[in-house]
Amino acid sequence: MSSNDHDPVVLVDEDDVQVGTADKLEAHVRGLRHRAISALVHNSAGEFLLQRRATAKYHSGGLWTNACCSHPLPGEPVADAAKRRLAEEMGVHCPLKPLFRFSYRADVPGGLIEDEVVHVFGGKHDGPIMPDPNEVGEWKWIALPDLKSDIRARPEAYTVWFKHYVAERGDVIADWIGQGR
Repeated sequence: MSSNDHDPVVLVDEDDVQVGTADKLEAHVRGLRHRAISALVHNSAGEFLLQRRATAKYHSGGLWTNACCSHPLPGEPVADAAKRRLAEEMGVHCPLKPLFRFSYRADVPGGLIEDEVVHVFGGKHDGPIMPDPNEVGEWKWIALPDLKSDIRARPEAYTVWFKHYVAERGDVIADWIGQGR
């Protein structure tokens, strides 16, 4: 288990207005809607940074996903949480800009339920990657067309939220990488 597996999460309504807090695991057992953050990172070559979640994660362990996916702490601005967790998970420090907000509800491995309003940020990084082994099993850079092909060929290898991002916001992601922001 990760050191933040029992941090509280911010419960929200459909408009992302806070309605309370809950233990992270409880929120996922009960399927309570909560606020989340994700960071997408690309390099100067236009490649996308992926992490394979550590197998010991409380859900979706061993699956490929975006550079960082987590939750803000109560009272923590989402942009600050994205920067903090990207540094903690991947050892990456780069400016992040808001890309989009995304809501979804889905079953995830381990008999848990994700019901999240996710604030997705994007950043560019060409420096070292120094992941926390409690969070990340491995990592790689991949071109977006190759990523899309691999998700089509092996959807079971990817987290549910990341497949949603690529399928439903792929145009935003492609524009962002193409513009080098």
